[in-house]
Order: sequence, then C-alpha cells, then structure tokens
Amino acid sequence: MSSTIKITSNDVKVGSLRVAFATNDNENIDAHFGSAEQFNVYDISSEGFEISSIIKITTKDTDTTVGLLKGSDIVYFTNIGPTAAAKIINSGVFPIKHKEAVSISDELDKIVKMINENPPPFIKKILAKKAA
Repeated sequence: MSSTIKITSNDVKVGSLRVAFATNDNENIDAHFGSAEQFNVYDISSEGFEISSIIKITTKDTDTTVGLLKGSDIVYFTNIGPTAAAKIINSGVFPIKHKEAVSISDELDKIVKMINENPPPFIKKILAKKAA
C-alpha cells in the first residue's frame, strides 16, 4: 500500500510543470525508480516552486508507482529499469536520470531558471500542451 500526502492544491497551474523527484532522504534525487522510498512532487513555474505532494512508496510494484505519478510531467531518479522506463514514457511522464545524487533544491532552482531563460524543446512541448 502506498500513501500520498497532499500539501498544496492538486490543480496544476497553466505555465507550470509538475515534477516528481525519487528520494530516500527527502533532500536529494538519490533513489532508483524501483526502490525509491518516496517521490516529492513539486509544481514549478517561472515564478518559483512549491511542493504539491509526497508520495510514500510502501509496495514495490512498478504499475502502482507509475499510477501514483499520474499527473506529473517529469520524474527524476538515479536509475531505472527498461520496463519501468517504458511504462513511465507510455504514461506521458518524461523521465530524467542523474548518474549520481543531486540536491532537489538545486535542481528546482535550475528548472525555474530554465523556464525563464531558454527551456529545452521537451519542456516547451509540455507547457504548450498544458496551455492548449
């Protein structure tokens, strides 16, 4: 059984991204997708970010985890298996892998800066799809 702790409104604002970070320590992107203890989910816009929810993973089941991430635009992790990667992509979530642990706070700042300066095509596509 998994649980979700909702912290802010679950409505994604126009011009924002919903991004999930696989974490075991609540501070870093430091978990393999399949063994993450939780996913911290943030809404990120050009104005900043706020935490939306914390998804606690208590059952190691890929389909359940993918289902819990529904509504996210991007998910960050340190590694992922090929089957889980395919399921994430097919669910409409863009996967991003970091080879080593990275601070969630630093990554949030980078995403805000990227949205404000020159977002890559995949982020432009996500934002355009949400605005339509």
